[in-house]
Amino acid sequence: MTLEKILILLSSLSFFGYSISYFAQPKMKKEFERFGLSKYATAIVLGQLACAIGLLIGLSYPLVLSLSAFGLALQMFAGVIVRMKLKDSFLITLPALFFMILNSVILILTLT
Repeated sequence: MTLEKILILLSSLSFFGYSISYFAQPKMKKEFERFGLSKYATAIVLGQLACAIGLLIGLSYPLVLSLSAFGLALQMFAGVIVRMKLKDSFLITLPALFFMILNSVILILTLT
């Protein structure tokens, strides 16, 4: 298995897990309230789930992979900005930063 496929699976499975936990754990909904985004939470999570599926489909269709990786990188960039505005610690911001970088790397790998 190539490094690119490992990164794709890591991102995809992580966002699947996050999406499931949003619908299964009330704590996740409270985070969106804290962000001031509770009105958009379901749409955001469904977008992340769609991109997670898109990463897997993208293993066969490079354009879908690029669009999905871009979508997740963009969402995580927004997540980093929101956490900075809330003055969250670096440790709390780190997952969003990590997934922004991870999906940016996937995007770059698909474009080269």
